[in-house]
Amino acid sequence: MARIKPQTLLQQSKKKKGPSRISLTTIVTCSLIIALFVFFLHTTYRHWSHRSNLQSENVYSGSETENAVFDAKKTDLPGYAVFSTSKGSIVVELYKESAPEVVDEFIDLCQKNHFNEMLFQHVVKHYSIQVGNNQDLGVAEDWILGGKHHSQPDASLKHDAFLVGTPRGKSKNKGFEIFITTAPIPDLSEKLIIFGRVIQGEHVVQEIEEVDTDEHFRPKSTIKINNIALRMKI
Repeated sequence: MARIKPQTLLQQSKKKKGPSRISLTTIVTCSLIIALFVFFLHTTYRHWSHRSNLQSENVYSGSETENAVFDAKKTDLPGYAVFSTSKGSIVVELYKESAPEVVDEFIDLCQKNHFNEMLFQHVVKHYSIQVGNNQDLGVAEDWILGGKHHSQPDASLKHDAFLVGTPRGKSKNKGFEIFITTAPIPDLSEKLIIFGRVIQGEHVVQEIEEVDTDEHFRPKSTIKINNIALRMKI
């Protein structure tokens, strides 16, 4: 039997050994890679999830903001106008909801002092008092010509006294006329756009109504609006 050399035995011994073990460094490195990958996925998910929620909140908040601005515009408008006249003060509540365009125009003119020193042009008993630059009788003309201003007002009529309005279909060259009714008028809605009501100073309106007038219903004495002050509250 041939003798096996020690070198050959050593080589055979190495071949019979099992697979070499994975080093600790390799395990740690792989674990770190896996952990970083999981962390990246989690961070990405949180980022896009938060962004989606933020966009939804922005849409909702934007809608709320627009509504808030719209409501603010309505609530920021003055609700009352104080007419300082040569006979005393008349407080008018403005109808911002039912006549918004006319109220906006009226407020704008007040802020420009448009009505300062403006005269009451016509006074018709049991009908209205009228202030403005227009010399014509306007909406009161058919009432006067028909002789209705001599009749007593019917308290049961829908349209009360002390309403404040401006003529329908008014032309710009005539300016902004203001009528304050002194009696219920049946066809008032056909003639005037009502944009307010006298809530204080009714006695001043009645005092103006009682002044002497000429045959064209113009006051013989000067009655004017000194100024109109806008108020949020009274």
